[in-house]
Amino acid sequence: MLRRVIVGIAAVLACSAAVVAQQQPPARPLSPSGSTQAQVLGRWEKGERPTFAVGQERYVGGKWLEITYGRPALRGRDVFGSGANYGKALIDLPLGDFGPPPVWRAGANVSTRLMTEATLTIGDKKVPAGEYSLFIDVKSPTNWTLIVSSWGALQRFNQADKTALWGAYGYTPEKDVARVAMKVESMPFSVEQLTWAFLDMTPDSGRMAISWAKTMASVPFKAQ
Repeated sequence: MLRRVIVGIAAVLACSAAVVAQQQPPARPLSPSGSTQAQVLGRWEKGERPTFAVGQERYVGGKWLEITYGRPALRGRDVFGSGANYGKALIDLPLGDFGPPPVWRAGANVSTRLMTEATLTIGDKKVPAGEYSLFIDVKSPTNWTLIVSSWGALQRFNQADKTALWGAYGYTPEKDVARVAMKVESMPFSVEQLTWAFLDMTPDSGRMAISWAKTMASVPFKAQ
């Protein structure tokens, strides 16, 4: 009899737990992964058969550009701050044996990455085709510097691995390929989720831009 009572209670508890689990909202990521792409140095051609692209042409000979990054949301926060605290919230807390990194990962989680199939001139610096990590040195509301670095990216934090970085932890400048001053602008609207984008594109040039809250910072580039 006692055993039946215990089994009955266990069954009720299991059912209750299942109901509670079903009522809980699903977990949402704080910073979902994102990417933005563009293609340069190609041309549109009319073939024997029309395509389903706008203009019914096909794009040939292009070189691919892509930025992959984590996309944190504001969720009501003041992410940039003001005065002496400007930019401080963007720098992570100490982790493992590392203190706060000296630069911003310009995203979240895994280091922000640029992949380019074309050699780019960013600002006045030449960046050969390849893959790079992007960081930003945020000094003031008008003084941001984009850093293109040959540091690799770790998918998970591992302070024993000195060959690549997770976020900006362990960043040092000796692998900088380019440091370029960014144009920082205030926007009349607020961007909820951090966004990288390619703007003002031509067949061989454009701007790489990061937008968050009411701030957008960008650098011009030209493909070769």
